[in-house]
Order: sequence, then structure tokens, then C-alpha cells
Amino acid sequence: MAQRWHPLDAELDFSAIRASGPGGQNVNKVSNAVHLRFDIRASSLPEAIKARLLAWPDQRITAEGVIVIKAQDSRSLERNRADAIARLVELVHAAAHVPKARRATKPTYGSQQRRLQGKSLRSGVKAGRGRVLD
Repeated sequence: MAQRWHPLDAELDFSAIRASGPGGQNVNKVSNAVHLRFDIRASSLPEAIKARLLAWPDQRITAEGVIVIKAQDSRSLERNRADAIARLVELVHAAAHVPKARRATKPTYGSQQRRLQGKSLRSGVKAGRGRVLD
């Protein structure tokens, strides 16, 4: 994905919940935390990224293929909503990145010689630690 993917508003399901943790009376009155639900299978993502996301080992992805993100860092509902969307975008971009396949190569002749020379030096050091004969 050359350009940054952004979810469509219709694909996001927000619900305001009460945040946990300290905050005095405010935490008991105001629902400022956000639960973001994003259905991978019903989304507009390319099929390859959907498959990678569904196989992704992340506890935020349910068995039904729904990503659930809870954002409660801010006192503002709008900021928590923006934070949840940013975290969703980061998760999708992490899954979209395909690592470069590793190609096996042979060690060079010089590296083999240096390795063997180091082994023989070490062998000599260890051989010199033997018992001294009278």
C-alpha cells in the first residue's frame, strides 16, 4: 500500500463508555472512553490484507474477525475517538507490511578462513590449560 489507508466512516462502529481508573466524580458521570469496532470481513480492505489481519496474533481481533480498540487516555471523547482511529490505522499498516523474503547465501571463502583460524587459536588456548607434567 503506497498511500496511507483510512477507514470509511460507515465501516467504524463507535460506542461511548465510562473510562476506568482515577478521575473523581467526572469518571462516574461522563462517558468519555471509546470502543471502536471494525469488522475486517465487511471492510473495504484488499483481500490480501484482510487475510493477514485475520491471521494476525493480536488479542484485539476477535474470533469473528472484528477488531475492538478501547481508547481512554484523554478526557475528551473526540480525542479518544481520533486515538482509536489512529491505532486502527497503525494495526492495518503493520499487517499490510510484507517482510522481504530471506534468501540463503553461502559464506565467503575469507569468512570461512577467519572462522577456522579463530577456532584453531581458541583450541590452542584451551590445549595449553592441560595438566603440567613433571
